[in-house]
Amino acid sequence: MKPRFSNQRNHAMTLTELLVVIVVLAVLAMFLLPAFDDRPVKAPRINCVNNLKQIGLAYYMWSEDHQGKFPMEVSVTNGGTMELFSGGSQFQNLVFLNYLVMSNELSTPKILHCQADTNGFAAQNFSAGFNNQNVSYFVGLDASTNFSQVFLSGDDNFEVGGVPVKSGISIFSSNAPVAWTAARHKFAGNIGLADGSVQQVTISGLTNLLHQTGIAANRLAIP
Repeated sequence: MKPRFSNQRNHAMTLTELLVVIVVLAVLAMFLLPAFDDRPVKAPRINCVNNLKQIGLAYYMWSEDHQGKFPMEVSVTNGGTMELFSGGSQFQNLVFLNYLVMSNELSTPKILHCQADTNGFAAQNFSAGFNNQNVSYFVGLDASTNFSQVFLSGDDNFEVGGVPVKSGISIFSSNAPVAWTAARHKFAGNIGLADGSVQQVTISGLTNLLHQTGIAANRLAIP
């Protein structure tokens, strides 16, 4: 049998073709790599939004049993936390107590901790040991079912004039130089409003939300 020979020749890439391939790969890398780099940032932020939505739902479930009011509007004698965060109260920095009274509606304390919050950790239950370290979200002391745009809860990593806020009650005027720190979501954050919605906002968006609350002095209890 005579050997058969292919008429096709092995064709090596020319230098021009090789350069074209390299350029195409470089362009693809420019578009794809930022998406991959952003995934570790977006995942905790999406989880944080889901947490705040569940917290907002818990507030409304609690209010249904308390004449349409949130814990901050109800006296301690009736199961609320109003006096705990009044002026001069020695308990005003114990923000976890506000969430503790809603433990039945929250079901699990895990949703009170943002995955991007490296200063605390998620609690496994509401039993002994539950404290501010297990809470990543402020309590909006002026929140009410009657005022939909007032702050209800949200990330607590604020700074005012470049100085991080401390645990306790912070009062933000509508024109206060409030900003996010870089601690969690790269100078952005999440705010849960009294209507149950959650807003993902930058620093400028945070300023706009403060203007929209309709309150001259917004009181937030920072854990």
